[in-house]
Amino acid sequence: MPMREGCKHFESRTYAGGETVRKCGLDLAPEAPWRCPGECRSYEPRLADVNWQHGTLISAPTPPEPTGLGDDPSIGALLDAAEDIVNAVAARTRAEVDAQRRRTQGRPDGWRRWFRRRS
Repeated sequence: MPMREGCKHFESRTYAGGETVRKCGLDLAPEAPWRCPGECRSYEPRLADVNWQHGTLISAPTPPEPTGLGDDPSIGALLDAAEDIVNAVAARTRAEVDAQRRRTQGRPDGWRRWFRRRS
């Protein structure tokens, strides 16, 4: 089944460079941006565009489906593996940033080290 653009959980964003991201906000479409699951239990029709800002750019058309989509289960597995890699890198980077913040916590930074009160 193609992506259900009328679903409450469908998200689309076009960047200044012309790239468009189409995805399920609940991460339930393993073959996005081409297909939603056929029997998606979370499908809800979008009732209104509340607080949305529609720009002047025209959204690019949905990219054509690759051949063999839906026939080959390895496509979903490949996309899941790529997502796992990105999530692992994000978690590792977050841990590094948190560790750095803990190390520097309590130490004056920048100009404050020159203008701090001396005891």
